[in-house]
Amino acid sequence: MGDESTVGIILAGGRGERAKPITLQSADYIRSKALIPFAGRPLIEWIVEACRDQGIRRFYVVAQGVENRSQIKLVLGHGERYGVEIDYSRARFDPYNVGSGAATLHNLEQWNLTGTALVLPVDSLFDFSLDRLRAAQRDTDAVVTVAAVERTPEEIAGKYGVMRTTPQHLVCGFLEKPELGAIRREFPEITQPCGPNTLATNAGMYLIDCARLRLAARTPELIRLAHQRLDWGHDLLPRLVGLGHPVTVEPIARLGDLGNIHDYLQTLGDALDGRYPYLDRALGAPLSADPRYWIHESSLRSKDHVTGTTLAQKIADGSVAIGPGVRIGRHVEIGAGVRLRSTDVGDGVDLHEGAQVEGSVLGDSSVIGPYAHISDSYVGPMVQVESELRAPVRLEDLTAVGDGARLWSGTRLSGVSVYPRLQVPAVRGVPSGTQLASSDDVLRWV
Repeated sequence: MGDESTVGIILAGGRGERAKPITLQSADYIRSKALIPFAGRPLIEWIVEACRDQGIRRFYVVAQGVENRSQIKLVLGHGERYGVEIDYSRARFDPYNVGSGAATLHNLEQWNLTGTALVLPVDSLFDFSLDRLRAAQRDTDAVVTVAAVERTPEEIAGKYGVMRTTPQHLVCGFLEKPELGAIRREFPEITQPCGPNTLATNAGMYLIDCARLRLAARTPELIRLAHQRLDWGHDLLPRLVGLGHPVTVEPIARLGDLGNIHDYLQTLGDALDGRYPYLDRALGAPLSADPRYWIHESSLRSKDHVTGTTLAQKIADGSVAIGPGVRIGRHVEIGAGVRLRSTDVGDGVDLHEGAQVEGSVLGDSSVIGPYAHISDSYVGPMVQVESELRAPVRLEDLTAVGDGARLWSGTRLSGVSVYPRLQVPAVRGVPSGTQLASSDDVLRWV
């Protein structure tokens, strides 16, 4: 277990622009990234519990603005339900939280922290060992220990920054989102037959020595940047290294990004496949081990309104097929002929006969009409998919439908984002990447 003197600092003030419409409750009301629904719970609950299980008992949440702060506080309170203590950044400091690095430094001063802290964002899922991070920091006497994920050059190219390290695992340089050719030139060892085939990339989680970091940040340049714009990866780490402060790297087992639709669905699939042990333990024993899935008992007892048979009966007679990597929440009604695979089904969902869903999320109280085909897509809470046999709805290839939207029979969308509460008639041919953010946007394709 981790040392209980380590505290958690959760950076929760981002606006979640990349994850829209998941982070939208309406076209002009942003849901905190911390409250993104994930496997039946708000994401921040999984983060708090994962850290608590490794010995962290006190958390500081850096929020931003009245909506962000109040939304998170309604979920977490002051930590009573989780057996921890949670404090929140003061509202008067919001104007100074200009970037992840600035938010960290300003709030270290606010809370007068001098011990060890684990700094982490709310748009990622981590599989990590706090003990290993602490050991790496102790062995190198580092001010900051960067949690790192090993990635191949192909995964890195144009998307992730790379850290150069010494044989002692201290960071000595950075390469910001290099192209594949630059990676091979700067790291020729990865092309050698017996050389490593991965490089360390920043996971966005940092174990910090608070007292030493506060002292290190008291230079004119860092003070100036902390009042303008100071991010951890782009600004703070390179400057600490440039000033000669020891920054070390320690690999973690896994990082799942939830900042966009593609990464959200991929991370959810990995979680339901058992690749995040702490989340796997929290979900409990699956109802079936092969194929592996979870179904709440209230849903097993639920009868569909057409045949009057329970889900348990339909699974037994083969009229409903549940594949691997499926989680079904409470009071879900599922009709005959439904096929589910690698999908998270929220509470109170209605899945009518013949619907087929794979690699997707169905939000709480959504209604999926007969014979709908949904693959690799996100369907938000209270969405109505009015499909039918002669005019089925088809959603695929990273389509995302925001809260309370309504899709009419015959709609076909591929790679399209639909903002909350929109009415979408039977449209086809909308180009991938389109955002339907208003009724005017929808009318262009009718």
